[in-house]
Amino acid sequence: MTSSSRKTKKGVARTGELEQRGFSREGLSRLSRAGVLERPARGVYLTPTAARSPYRDLLIVATRVPEAVFCLSTALAFHGLTTEMPHAVWVALSLKARTPALETPPLKVVRLSPAPLTSGIEEHVEHGVTLPVFSPAKTVADCFKFRSLIGTEVAVAALREGWRKRRFTMDELWTFARVCRVTKVMRPYLEALVG
Repeated sequence: MTSSSRKTKKGVARTGELEQRGFSREGLSRLSRAGVLERPARGVYLTPTAARSPYRDLLIVATRVPEAVFCLSTALAFHGLTTEMPHAVWVALSLKARTPALETPPLKVVRLSPAPLTSGIEEHVEHGVTLPVFSPAKTVADCFKFRSLIGTEVAVAALREGWRKRRFTMDELWTFARVCRVTKVMRPYLEALVG
């Protein structure tokens, strides 16, 4: 796992955390009405700075569903490997994890077995919240694995863009192709990159 930090001040809190700090639910409602805090989802409060963050939806999901790992189109957008903005937040969960009950933002969930779920995770800290995101190479391998959900053209475009931007090595791509069991599918595209 790797870690990067752009913001260290925590801009997101759950209702229980704020109550432990002495805030009442009525007080939180007043702060929300006054614009001091925003309540974008049940049990989650954002500071105005966090509410304006480009990672706003990811902050909400990471706070409500801390076991989720951001993947596929969401991870591509996070890493700057696509120009398309996903209409929902894509997350990976374990095979037996409960489906999150989250009203907003909309979620798309894929299920992964232990090895693919725990491989290639980077931890990025935004507004004091850890955002677990699959690395660029792992994300590309996942895109090929779930090409029926996001489209082969998206996977190929992400592979080319990541290679052009030198976001991964060929060794990393092969490693995650094996983890995701998509070596046969990815082989012709990987060979074309270096051919």
